[in-house]
Amino acid sequence: MNNTQKSLVALLCVLLLFFGFVITRVGVSKPTSAVKVTKIPAGEYDPAVWGQYYPLQYASFKKNAEMAPSPGGYGGSAKVQNSERQPEILANFKGMPFSIDYTEDRGHVFAMEDIRETKRINAKSPGACITCKTPYLEKFYKESGWGYAKTPLTELLAKTPDHGFISCANCHDPATMDLRVINPAFVEAQQRRGIDVSKATRDEMRSYVCAQCHVEYHFEPGTNRVVFPWDKGLKPDQIYAYYADKPAGGFAQDWQHPDSKTAMLKTQHPEFETWSTGVHGKAGVSCADCHMPYTRKDGQKFTSHWMTSPLRTLDDSCSSCHTQGTAWLQERVKTIQDNTWQLQHTAGLTVAKAHEAIKKASEKPDADQAELANARELVRKAQWFWDFVAAENSMGFHNPDQVLNTAGQAIDLANQAIQSAYKAAGLTL
Repeated sequence: MNNTQKSLVALLCVLLLFFGFVITRVGVSKPTSAVKVTKIPAGEYDPAVWGQYYPLQYASFKKNAEMAPSPGGYGGSAKVQNSERQPEILANFKGMPFSIDYTEDRGHVFAMEDIRETKRINAKSPGACITCKTPYLEKFYKESGWGYAKTPLTELLAKTPDHGFISCANCHDPATMDLRVINPAFVEAQQRRGIDVSKATRDEMRSYVCAQCHVEYHFEPGTNRVVFPWDKGLKPDQIYAYYADKPAGGFAQDWQHPDSKTAMLKTQHPEFETWSTGVHGKAGVSCADCHMPYTRKDGQKFTSHWMTSPLRTLDDSCSSCHTQGTAWLQERVKTIQDNTWQLQHTAGLTVAKAHEAIKKASEKPDADQAELANARELVRKAQWFWDFVAAENSMGFHNPDQVLNTAGQAIDLANQAIQSAYKAAGLTL
């Protein structure tokens, strides 16, 4: 063996030793992506118990108790009255509880505390109000089916301990940790749309667990059963058509506005509906991808259980798809939200003017009643469109095109209502 061959053999040995060392080190220190599953007893709803076996997830979940304004300037988790920024709320919801108390949502861990403290609840409130506040919903539904919805809310609150706020068991099977839905209203609504939730993929479930609560709904007259009005579709006009076509005895209004005497509808946080027809929803990006992104700690990859604005977690939430940098991402979100706020606020103020115009027109003894009826239908629809934007918690980001269009329609419909009211009173603008 000549010197060249000896040198090559020596080099090969060194390389083998080096790569062997690297492979061994990688094998030892490779980050764990799989979480060891521990079976939790059925009916265990205390998140602290679950946290004993899933400490990383639980540590991130506890961050939901941190209250702070939104980094984008809209929403957030600080408990403030929305009417301070949107005085139109006081006018448009006059005569119903949202004009008395409409605080910003504080997050899942405050769900039970907030429902106990809100001024919108009283001794006559039905058990249906607890549907999206606690994992104890599973227990209540197993015990009495939809009968729980007619049970006095005070009775169910008394049966729910302090740890009974929205937590692990709302979304996870305690035996397998598989994602699940415990809200029967969501399952029933999907069935009416031809969708079997039990056959959903894991990616679909990463949105369905959120969609069981972050939606528009109403209580069925007589039973208080919770109903998601999706039979005609998920868009604002399709849901409005659902309410407009309800037969006699069906749900037709939340309250009558005392000024315009209009049968009104109150929209409830339609995040899932808005996201579903937006670019992220259509592209298959789930709620959890953005609001509960994958993260790493101590060499382990896991899903963050801090359900928060992606603006707080831009790298984890957005950068896996968007490579333009966090400054660009933040600017885009801010632009969308600022534009949405401008139209939303204008729409709300214009709707308030429409209620006032109809009130004044109706006080005329010779007012045209047919024209007044037309004005009331216009303001009813205008407020529905405005509220579909205002009650949705992304300030337009979940679906910018649809949201700006919806706010624009609200402004147009409200102006039409004002014109119709003037016509009813025999006046001209």
